Amino acid sequence: MIRAYIFISALAIIAIGIIGANQLDKEQAPPFLLGALTLGGGLMICGLFSIKMLWHGITGAGVLALLGFGRGILNIASVAEYITGNRTRGPAPMLEFAATLICAFLLLRVVDAWRRERTRRLLE
Repeated sequence: MIRAYIFISALAIIAIGIIGANQLDKEQAPPFLLGALTLGGGLMICGLFSIKMLWHGITGAGVLALLGFGRGILNIASVAEYITGNRTRGPAPMLEFAATLICAFLLLRVVDAWRRERTRRLLE
């Protein structure tokens, strides 16, 4: 089940990058798309890797989700500015916030999977 979360998160982040590339101006679009493709592609690779070695892929996805979440936390100030009416960056802050929420959700799911696996191994 965790594999499905990894793949869905990867596809959602890639979709956010494509939406951002279409909505943002020509200067902001390429870096935004590149960041989304990097994070989403990394998660996709971790999902594929988890097919052969489950916990290695899940751990990699957890690390990438932590990095994505940590990077997104730094953009919270721009989300607050966007909400208060400063829209100089266009919809980029809200798209970045959506990617942050996806990473946070995936990180929580990975930590839960680790916890359940640890409990299962302790009971064996």
